[in-house]
Amino acid sequence: MNMESITLPQLNDILVQIFALSFASFVLGMLLTPVYTYLAYRYRFWKRQRTTSTTGEELTVFTKLHAKKFRRNIPTMAGTIMLVVVTFITLVANLDRQQTWLPLLAFVGGGAVGLLDDIINIRGLGGGVSGLRSSLKFIMIAAIAAIAAWFFYTKLGYTSVHVPFYGDWTIGWLIVPLFILVVVSTGNAVNISDGLDGLAGGLLASAYATFGAIALLQGNFGIAAFCFTVCGALLSYIWFNIYPARFFMGDVGSFSLGTALGVVAMLTDTLFLLPIIGIMFVIEAGSSSLQILSKRLFKRKIFISAPVHHHFEALGWPETKVTMRFWVIGNVAAVLGLLIAVAGGSIR
Repeated sequence: MNMESITLPQLNDILVQIFALSFASFVLGMLLTPVYTYLAYRYRFWKRQRTTSTTGEELTVFTKLHAKKFRRNIPTMAGTIMLVVVTFITLVANLDRQQTWLPLLAFVGGGAVGLLDDIINIRGLGGGVSGLRSSLKFIMIAAIAAIAAWFFYTKLGYTSVHVPFYGDWTIGWLIVPLFILVVVSTGNAVNISDGLDGLAGGLLASAYATFGAIALLQGNFGIAAFCFTVCGALLSYIWFNIYPARFFMGDVGSFSLGTALGVVAMLTDTLFLLPIIGIMFVIEAGSSSLQILSKRLFKRKIFISAPVHHHFEALGWPETKVTMRFWVIGNVAAVLGLLIAVAGGSIR
């Protein structure tokens, strides 16, 4: 919808509807939290902590840093609350083929993969504590992304990406593998970032709020409403997840929110702004990749512990300082991304 054709009273009505959905999401999340908490403690949704790294070594530094935290049982899978809230509100009040089918598909699909992973972790199925194998999770998330990419290309007709300060770059069918890469990478990056109390939740809230603002300025009100609905659910989660966390979102939360964020970036044609707005997700995922690569090639570590938030903990930073400073960087980067979106021609 063209913003220039909308009258001020119409815009007021649209804004009221969008932020009413956000507020409803927050309230519903707060109301469902006691239900989840009862079930989590009744059925012992305890997070089972990994003891070995991706490359097979003992996680001695991480175990030492978080020994005190894991002396108490902390429930996981709180992301289920957000999954239920956002899905319900979107289905009831914001379902649109052009704008919300794809983010909802990614949100529910990523959440389903994460939920299965969490259940395996909680119950210790297969004799381990790490949940699904990384390769299997990758394949499942990629399959969901592939379905969404097919719809994005064949049904919605996207064939180009916008380059800030340059214009549209037509790539035809290559939009499909690009879409898959973006969704899988974003889902994985958010999952890696979910390692400290409040960290991923706060970074996701600023990212979704920024993409919501971009969508609003573009006249993509369905996408904007979806983003702010997610923000409302995230704020209700963060209320309980800030240090010391009452519970964790689990993979059901990180994968649902991460995959949907990648889809939102593609739908708003702001692919090149995603690494800026989500800079901390890039840094977190990049630090883990560099650590693995260095250990395999050179048999040495770059960071004391990866991802990088654990490195700063190992240097002596309190968990809350790491979280807050990462939030600051994330928010500054989000504002920069919004500025580039406006100045670089993404708002059309």
